[in-house]
Amino acid sequence: MDFSIMRKTALVFLAIAAMSCNKSTELRSQAYKEYPQHFNAYLSTLEIPKKLDFCGERIPLEIPEVKERVEREFYLLLQQPGQVILYQKRAGRYFPIFDKYIKKQNVPEDLKYISVAESALYMSRSGKGAVGLWQFMEATAKAMGLTVNEFVDERRNPDKSTEAGLRYLKQGYEKHKSWAMAAAGYNMGHTGVAENKDFQGVQDFFDLFLNEETSRYIFRIVVIKEILTNPEKYGFMLKDEQLYKPDKVKMITVDTAISNLAEWAKSKGTTYKDVKILNPWILKRELPAPAKGQSYQIAIPA
Repeated sequence: MDFSIMRKTALVFLAIAAMSCNKSTELRSQAYKEYPQHFNAYLSTLEIPKKLDFCGERIPLEIPEVKERVEREFYLLLQQPGQVILYQKRAGRYFPIFDKYIKKQNVPEDLKYISVAESALYMSRSGKGAVGLWQFMEATAKAMGLTVNEFVDERRNPDKSTEAGLRYLKQGYEKHKSWAMAAAGYNMGHTGVAENKDFQGVQDFFDLFLNEETSRYIFRIVVIKEILTNPEKYGFMLKDEQLYKPDKVKMITVDTAISNLAEWAKSKGTTYKDVKILNPWILKRELPAPAKGQSYQIAIPA
């Protein structure tokens, strides 16, 4: 690979990222002028790594169809440098949470990249109704022990949804004996994967013919992992201080109803805005009393 081209591309990325600075007008103009030329040259000379894996399971790049799918995900993701930068920045906030539960459940570290592929590490809601960092559908969330009702949606709780997401993946691995299969099951359901395995008579993920979305899924995760693990190799030069940091909070245990969340926030020395931002799982302006023997853990600024 021509690393001089990569360096030029990185400088272009950085110049465009500086577009909000009034003092960089000339730099921005030059960046926009040179960007297509350098970027196209960069993609044209891009060589994907000769070895890639997911959770220690090798990606068989010697299979032309597999290599082509991997290249597709590389090219498409690298066409969105702003999105990759947001992945990096948000990872600074959420990966420490993921790592805590990965260690607790003794599962592979690579599983955290599934959340990046699912939600871009944004507390989003899909058109199909999947919600949160781990994009749980309501029925699956409830089956995994998450509370979803008019007032509370724990799919939007980073800690609880991460714990549930990893447990669901672990169940898939126990069922399929493969993390690639478990990831496919996260996308289309473990039952759907099992039915396809039985019908097609194969056990290896890379021998399965699946729907377009799921077929792309594992390759997209692997490419995200590769770029986020080796960002400078692909022209992304963020420093640690540019990453979003985990929120500094203290937890308040609440075992009664809160009739007015704004007034409750004031009583704790904070604001309604802070409470809503730090607790995206709270859906309304009030909270009913929790079930007997249970309580809410509400984060406020430390």
